Amino acid sequence: MTDNSKVKVCIGLSGGVDSSVAALLLKQQGYDVFALFMQNWHDASTTLHGDCEWEEDRFVAEMVARKIGIPFYFVDLSREYRARVVDYMFDEYEKGRTPNPDVLCNREIKFAAFLECAKKLGADMVATGHYCRKITEEINGRTVHRILAGSDPGKDQSYFLCQLTQEQLSYAMFPIGDLLKSEVRRLAHEADLQSADKKDSQGICFVGKVDLPTFLQQKLKPKEGDVIEVYDSYFTDNQQYKFIHNTLESILADNDGTLNMITRYISEDKAKPSHERREKGGPMPVSPFSAEKIAMMSDEELEKLSEPVRYEIEFETETYRSGKKHVKKTRYKDNPFGKIVGKHDGAQFYTIGQRKGLNIGGHKDSIFVIGTDIEKNIIYVGEGHTHKGLSRSCLRVLPEEIHWIREDMKMEIGEIRRYRVRIRYRQPLQDATLVMRQNGLFIIFDEPQRGITPGQFAAWYSPIKDRSEVSTCETSVEMIGSGVI
Repeated sequence: MTDNSKVKVCIGLSGGVDSSVAALLLKQQGYDVFALFMQNWHDASTTLHGDCEWEEDRFVAEMVARKIGIPFYFVDLSREYRARVVDYMFDEYEKGRTPNPDVLCNREIKFAAFLECAKKLGADMVATGHYCRKITEEINGRTVHRILAGSDPGKDQSYFLCQLTQEQLSYAMFPIGDLLKSEVRRLAHEADLQSADKKDSQGICFVGKVDLPTFLQQKLKPKEGDVIEVYDSYFTDNQQYKFIHNTLESILADNDGTLNMITRYISEDKAKPSHERREKGGPMPVSPFSAEKIAMMSDEELEKLSEPVRYEIEFETETYRSGKKHVKKTRYKDNPFGKIVGKHDGAQFYTIGQRKGLNIGGHKDSIFVIGTDIEKNIIYVGEGHTHKGLSRSCLRVLPEEIHWIREDMKMEIGEIRRYRVRIRYRQPLQDATLVMRQNGLFIIFDEPQRGITPGQFAAWYSPIKDRSEVSTCETSVEMIGSGVI
């Protein structure tokens, strides 16, 4: 039997209920536990509340540590956070890409700078309040650390850890990964922890809830540009859209099958993973696309298939006379492919799939961002959830951006595998075919995906047998790797 008292564990205590219960469980399990609270952000002027939320969080965390009976330490990592996370965010947005700061925070701060600080204080392991599970076992003579989805299907946070390495995982512990959120709240109340009723944090990791354009304007200057609505007719003769349609149709496994190019819209908080829409415990379905036909595609064809439709709509002007005095004015001629419907303050402040903040009226359905042109400072939008510009079926991860959590499962050039993929946190897992080529990793989804966004992370999972009693499904998933879209 392992003597846990000989293992010194540093718990990253944030002041929230999840890390508080993680600390409580470690203490109850006999580990030598100490808490470390990290401050990563100073500027309260950037948050919507305009106050120093971290000060309240630190106070609660210190009270929790005292209640549990563990030492409490404080570390300021704001310099590292700005350099490794915030500056990267600014750089990505300036390029028209949408990064995920929470993924970066885990890779660069919690399991890098914070880990090093914990080790200097004598820690053997570092624990967090993430809803995910870790299994360590010997596979083919080598120690392998595996990340499994959390047992609570509504709180699985494995996605945020999709960039961790085996080295980082060797120090990681996730004490609440087998619990449901309701159980975590119950345990916190039973232990009378000060964080028991504390709301979950929102917004950018360690910065708080912010108005993103205002936050980004610290470094990115506003610049007025046009908002162009793209009509459905644009896609009729667009060569790239035709290529995508014809290529996907040509690789269908069933020559008589029908090709779907539009995402079936269901809000993500109500949607179920594609594998849960089938019989529980069933294997991954056969792809609608033929692996043999995909294998015959050239690298160039796959690359072109992964490229989004580009919007190039030119507007001509005409002069006319208006009013009783026949004042001479200029207006745009009607264009069958689109219309200038508004102005914006900078294309870099918007992302694919965005609906809020556009301030465009006069439409029956919601308006969504379907594309941005940073060089021309133009935002392209489309009306309705079923607009063709919102859906894509294929994406590419560049070779240098591919990351394997399971290094022993790296795909070889030319290899094709079936995985379940998500392209953002809380998105239900989607069935897909992964194709490894010299010019990158290509992900072809069984069903078209809504709002595929450059700069975000795609994470792929493999089904496993799950014998956990708290699991709501007979199968679970292990995260295998990830990459920047």
